[in-house]
Formats: sequence, C-alpha cells, structure tokens
Amino acid sequence: MRNRILRFLAYGILGLLTGLIVALLEFTAVTLLLDRVLEAPLWQKALAPGLGLLAAALILKVIGRGLDPATSEEYIAAYHDRRPRVRLSHLPPRFMAGAATIGMGGAMGLEGPSIYTGATIGASMQHRLKWLFRDKDDRSLLVAGAAAGVAAIFKTPATGVLFALESPYKGDMARRALLPALVAAAVSYVTFVSFFGTTPIFDAKEILQGLTEGEVLRFDSRDLWGAALVGLMAGLGSVFFARMVMIAKKISHDVPAWQRVIGGGAIMAAIVVLVDQVYELPLALGPAGGGSVLEWVLQPGHSMGLLVLLLGLRMLATSTTLGAGGVGGLFIPLTVFGLITGRIAGELVGNPDALRLFPFIGLAAFLGAGYRTPLAAVMFVAESTGATEVVVPGLIAVAVSQVFVGATSVSANQRDTRIGHLERRFRMPITSAIRTDVDTVPPDMSLSDFVWNHALKRKELSAPVVDDGRYVGMVRVHDTADVDRSQWSSVKVSEIARWVEPARLSMTLREATLAMEDQGLEQIPVTDVSGKFVGVVTADAILKLDEILEETEGSG
Repeated sequence: MRNRILRFLAYGILGLLTGLIVALLEFTAVTLLLDRVLEAPLWQKALAPGLGLLAAALILKVIGRGLDPATSEEYIAAYHDRRPRVRLSHLPPRFMAGAATIGMGGAMGLEGPSIYTGATIGASMQHRLKWLFRDKDDRSLLVAGAAAGVAAIFKTPATGVLFALESPYKGDMARRALLPALVAAAVSYVTFVSFFGTTPIFDAKEILQGLTEGEVLRFDSRDLWGAALVGLMAGLGSVFFARMVMIAKKISHDVPAWQRVIGGGAIMAAIVVLVDQVYELPLALGPAGGGSVLEWVLQPGHSMGLLVLLLGLRMLATSTTLGAGGVGGLFIPLTVFGLITGRIAGELVGNPDALRLFPFIGLAAFLGAGYRTPLAAVMFVAESTGATEVVVPGLIAVAVSQVFVGATSVSANQRDTRIGHLERRFRMPITSAIRTDVDTVPPDMSLSDFVWNHALKRKELSAPVVDDGRYVGMVRVHDTADVDRSQWSSVKVSEIARWVEPARLSMTLREATLAMEDQGLEQIPVTDVSGKFVGVVTADAILKLDEILEETEGSG
C-alpha cells in the first residue's frame, strides 16, 4: 500500500514538473518571441525563421555538443529501446533550440519539445526510483511523461494519454502505462492552465454554433459522404507529406549545418514574403500563423486556388524548417494541413454548413493519418474545439484516411504492432545468440575418435567440421551407424560429413531459425562472407536469449 501511494505521488510530481516546464516553453516561445515576430515589419518577419534556425543549430552544437534536433521522435525511439535511454542533460539544449526555432517563426509545433520534456523527466525518474517501480514496466513513466507534455501544451489531457499510447505503433497501443499517463496528464493539464487558462486552443464552438442565436450546426447523410471524401484527401495528402518529411530528414542528416541554415532561411524568407503578398496575413509563420490560419480558413469566399496554394506553402515551410535542422513537432502542422484540406473538401461538397464543419473533420483525418493515431486525432478535435458535432463525421473521415494512408507515417521510428518476447528475439541479429566457443573437429579425425573422445565426452551429437578455419560441413553421431564399427578407426569424418548450408552473420534470428527448420537441425553453423567458420546458433540459445542478454548487460 505504501509503495502504491508513493507511485501515485511520483505520477503527480511528473505531471507537475512537466506542466511547469511546458508553461515556461509556451511563455518563452510564444509570448516573448513569436507574438512579437508576428507584429514585426515584413523584412523582420522574413529574416526571423532563418535566425531561429541559426540559433537552434548553435545551441545544439555548442551547448548540446552535437545533439540532433529530434524531440518527439526521440520519445518513440526510446520507447522501442530495450532499456529506454533519454538523458536529462539533453533537455535544456533541446528546450532552448525548440523555443528559438518556433519562437522565431519556424513552421513546426511546440508539442515536440513538450513531449520530449515529459518523456525525459519520466524516464529519469523511473531510472532513479528503480526500487519503487521494479515490478512495473520500465517504460511506464516514459509514456506518462509524453502524455503530460501533450496534455499541457494543447490543454487536452485525454488526447495526451491517447497520443502517448498510440504513437509508438502504427496499428497498436502501448500497454501497462494507462494509469500513470492518466494521472500525469491530469496534473500537467491543471498546472499549465493555471497560467494560461482553460480556453481551448481552437475556440471553434462559438464559430460553429453561434452564427445565429440558438442555431446548432447539424450534419446530414450528404455530409457523412463528404466526410469520407475528406478522409480520402487527408490520407493521400499524408502520404505525400510523409515523403517530404523523409526527404527533409535526409537533408538534415547529410547536408552540413551551415548550408542547411542558409538554404532553409532563404526558402523560409521567400515563403513568408509570398504569403504576405498573397494573403496579407502571416500564415506561414509559427505553428499556425498565431491562430490566423484557422481564422482565414473559416472565412467564406476563398477560391480553390488560394486554398491549394496555402496548403502547398505550409507543407513546404514545415519540411524546410525540419530539413534545415529546426527543433519542433509535426502534430500541429498536420492539424493545419487538415484544416485547409477540410475546407477544400467543403468547397467541393458545396454545403454552406460543410465550410464550417469540414475543416475540423479534416484536422482529425490528417492528424490521424499522419501519425497513425486515429483515436487521439478524434479526441483532439473534440477537446481542442469543444465542438462535439465533429465527432461522428470525424470518426468516418479518420477511418477512411487510415485505409488510404497504408503503412506510411511521418515517424520513422513507429513500429507496425506490438510484438511479444519471442517475436522480439527473432528480430535481433544472429550475433546476439551465436556461440563462438565451439569444439570443432578436423576433417581427418577418425570416426572412433569423434564418437568416443569428442561426442560422448562432451555430450554433443553433432559437430562442425573445420579445415584450417574454413567450414567443411557437419558430422553427426547418427550418421556413423551407416559405417561398420570395425572400420571406425580407418574412416575419416570428412567421408560422412554432411553439407549443411551455414547461416550468415547478416541474418536475423528468425532467418536462422527458418534455416534450421528447413534442414531439420537443432543447431546451425555460422560463417562470414569468406566462408570462415565463426560459431553456431542453437535453438536452446534462442529460447534462452533473455538470460544471455541479462548476463551481458549486467557485466557491461
């Protein structure tokens, strides 16, 4: 009972710390920086994103000692590590780099640094309190911290829980972290809204329902078919953007930092100027143009060309910020793409109510498809807008978008589904279970020596035959029965050795197991590319891999 109380206290402290740090992030990036950039002259707006990228690159290089800009991706990657490793010392530089990137107008979201903040604090707490969580999953506070980060920055505690549970997988959910995530998200939300109020980040209920006094927005069967169209468009759009993200990440990894910053800053400056000239609003800056994107999308009278152009420019701005090494998340950019896509679908349907309803349906569909988090996407729309009218058509749009997005995701570290212990072992390299201390036999050894002095003495029914380091085949005690015992002393093992196709060092344990099954073996020899004998892998070694790994980690 005492430990249970202490664990709940730890969940609450995690939520409190995450809420406080995320509140500081919001104040620094938005209140101190972005709000001023949005009100600055055009030439300053154009230069601001490049300066933010430069600041982020310097912070990561100097203070972070060469850290990469990943934040929310670090959470997903850490979740899938055997022993999650996210360092608390990496939090300050990534926090500052995220504030610089987004505060100066980079087209990414604050949820990236927020998720990283919570996940890092959670993992660090669990590592330091091993005695308290020894009977719990070693990722529970990592997940709870990520949930707390989303809950705070978006003022959406339920979305935070669902996103943290859904995002590690494309078609599954994390387990054994629900209760810690609920408590941490609730405390983080309360902490954050104590500073910034409880108003939803998309205050759309008034827009949706207050057009005429007493009017309630309703949807009919035509709107449900339109929601399916939104889902189709969002799914295809997510596939396209995911490819842009893949290219941007490759550029971020391969191109020198100074070239990325200069090129990214120049492209962002051109986008900012173009958007200002065409739309007369700062729609390209920050996560959502300081809220101006939503306001503009919900206004009537926009041409299809302007909508499509804005969608393309926002995608380009986000991928440019990412490719230039900016620090931030893709959650809010996906919602912005969804708002615009939904409005485009509303124009195609032609229903006046659809122009107000479909942007939020598109928000859910694009977010759910981009991150493969359908439940979190629908919940986010409901929580962040306060408009329950979008839930049913939103579910339809999200379901359709999941069909068309296929296996694509904006996250490179997401896995398809959760796998069990045995399946996890099978995905490991063959080197994790190889035995190198194997007693081999030379090809000129007699059968008599093999049976009496090798096999029975070592209790091994087979052995690799190796000639000057090169693998020749396998000899088995069973095969000696084909030779008259009186001739064992004169017959060499090379004469009865059986060729067994060896495993390669590049194989996984699954591939090695299939090779053993195909050849009816309990063990398989392993050779390198030159045919030199390396060792063997046995079925018992694969089944006992957990013990082997524990011994290895314990001695490291």
